[in-house]
Amino acid sequence: MTALSHARRPHYVLTFAVLVLAALAFALLQSMVAPALPEMQKALNTSPTGVSWILTAYLLTASVATPIAGRLGDMFGKERVLVVVLVALAVGTTISALSTSIAPMLVGRGIQGIGGAVFPLGIGIVRDEFPKARVATGIALISATFAVGGGVGIVAAGPIVEHLDYHYLFWIPLVAVLLALVATWLFVPESPVRSPGRVNWLGASLLSGWLIAILLGFSQAPTWGWTSPRVIGLFAIGLVLLAAWVRAESRSSEPLVDMKMMGVRGVWTVNLATLLIGFGMYNSFILIPQFVELPESTGYGFGASVTGGGLFLLPTTVLMLISSPIAGRMAGRVGSRVPLILGAAFSALAFALLAVAHSSPWQVYLGAAILGIGIGLAFASMANLIVEAVSPTQTGIASGMNTIARTIGGALGTTIAASIIDASITSSGLPSESGFTIAFALCAVALLVGVGAALLVPRPATRVAVASGSPHAPSTLADETA
Repeated sequence: MTALSHARRPHYVLTFAVLVLAALAFALLQSMVAPALPEMQKALNTSPTGVSWILTAYLLTASVATPIAGRLGDMFGKERVLVVVLVALAVGTTISALSTSIAPMLVGRGIQGIGGAVFPLGIGIVRDEFPKARVATGIALISATFAVGGGVGIVAAGPIVEHLDYHYLFWIPLVAVLLALVATWLFVPESPVRSPGRVNWLGASLLSGWLIAILLGFSQAPTWGWTSPRVIGLFAIGLVLLAAWVRAESRSSEPLVDMKMMGVRGVWTVNLATLLIGFGMYNSFILIPQFVELPESTGYGFGASVTGGGLFLLPTTVLMLISSPIAGRMAGRVGSRVPLILGAAFSALAFALLAVAHSSPWQVYLGAAILGIGIGLAFASMANLIVEAVSPTQTGIASGMNTIARTIGGALGTTIAASIIDASITSSGLPSESGFTIAFALCAVALLVGVGAALLVPRPATRVAVASGSPHAPSTLADETA
């Protein structure tokens, strides 16, 4: 329970500041380790496959924990569950910060992944606590914190690793996690909106199973090979468990995820657009630094350091920070559908430019800037569109499933791009320019399809919640279902 009574609810701006701090801490922990993996491989005395699990372990537990914690927040109170999530994030971060070998590092990273639930819980709290006129902007900024924090983490990782060591990639975010934990306990009021029920453990187990199988298949495909029996087996298991999960949830009187909700047009179209936009966003954090850090002897790389490679994403981070509140203001005037369409279109344009023009640093900076506009507009809009499409009692679980769509899109995108880059490696041991050109072009195509998905999102005049009373009632408009 919160330390403040319901009658002494703090100003929503204070609540918002605490939620942004919590979201930023999680986003930093997700992105800061990526540029430091080569250094961590040496320090932890492990193999390339072993060090890759530092990202994989985090990804898997985040994907599993996010929707389950979102549902628990709907049932038992979002502030209460958020405190538990932040405690887990702090414990995991401490373990990783103290680790000097790969095993405890992976344990810590796995526990940290539970922090992924910060986003659906934070979005639910904004919906519950903010004045109606401020909800769209608040959700937009919370959502954008994920992308902005990711960009900041990439930029900051280089100087930290070069001037300190990898332990500080965890000690520094831990300060933010602890501050957010204490501030949440003291200043974030408990949610007045509840959805009584029980935890559907069968649904949770099946959801966890297919997510782990599919995401593990994606993450290991570049190493094991897309046609290897292990990868094919993981995908097959994932699809079987996915079918079983849909069947079980459809028949359950108290499903973890309401399949009627997932079939609402305002939900599935946004989740599809989210998956495709996630495909591009995650790739930008990997492809651009990797491209510019290649030596000039390749004929196309810029020979940038880890710090310099991160700085190429600085325009992305700054423009995301600027465009996100614009998306929130647009939501109040024309709805969130328009900035989602524009965001996907700007992101597609950015990758198209990078595919055809990347011979000079200013061209990469320009593409990164346009990408920042696109990601800022798109990510700030997704959560608002999901929230508008569901009842208040479903905010946590619906936002959690939207986060999963983004994660799956990112996992799919980065593994396909990594396979393309690896396939282009020449006798010099370095990838060819054509590999990056194809990867950039592929992201552009995926995002163009994302524009199409965004166009399918219902217009504001036809959007309607899944139900105003029952969390399991279908939409009242025929065109809202698939």
